[in-house]
Amino acid sequence: MAMIIKDEEFIRVAESVKPDAKKRVVLPKPPVQEGITYHIYSNRIGQIVLDPQVTIPASEAWLFNNPDAIASVRRGLAEAAQGRVSKVDIDAL
Repeated sequence: MAMIIKDEEFIRVAESVKPDAKKRVVLPKPPVQEGITYHIYSNRIGQIVLDPQVTIPASEAWLFNNPDAIASVRRGLAEAAQGRVSKVDIDAL
């Protein structure tokens, strides 16, 4: 299984929260963002991890399924982050 915990700096966001009659736990507002879904993991001792997920349109999924294309995008983003950019005349293309 892939590494789920990507940041080990946890903060307590609530105390003594009990599930309701339908076994639901209400999360406090700060850690919950609009439009996010969660994969839920638990371990043998009962700890639960919510791993936030976002969905992408099916028309964009090809990018994540094409190793060469996604590598090119990541290279471009890394270069841009380093300030290695140049102006392009769109009309000349």
